[in-house]
Amino acid sequence: MKKLFCLLAPLPLLLATSVQADSLSGARHLLCSTLSSDICLQDEGCMAVHVTDLNIPRFIKVDTRTGKLATTQASGENRETTAASTARDDGQIILQGVEQGRAFSLYVNEDNGDATFVSASDGASVTVFAACTPADS
Repeated sequence: MKKLFCLLAPLPLLLATSVQADSLSGARHLLCSTLSSDICLQDEGCMAVHVTDLNIPRFIKVDTRTGKLATTQASGENRETTAASTARDDGQIILQGVEQGRAFSLYVNEDNGDATFVSASDGASVTVFAACTPADS
């Protein structure tokens, strides 16, 4: 369990989805609502864990051009990170980066807003599912 806490304590931001949302075609700014999450530990297997138990924000703002991921002002958390690479291709938005020794990747389906965020480190990973919609800057 100590390994779990070490993986998640400074975890950047997580996203993903399974609910229908608006088309994101051409949208620069997104607002994503985290829905569910799973954690996998090399020696313990995988388990579903509520996003709030992993200190994952309920809402995350995404700038698809700059790669910036941030909590909303209303959350009072003031957390953000910036992906090292961003790509938009064939109806997909993909952001990838590294923060505090963890690799992360965000995949968003432009057609329906479904999103999946994965964060991985040595022997552990977290997957978060979210729903994204276009947002004002």
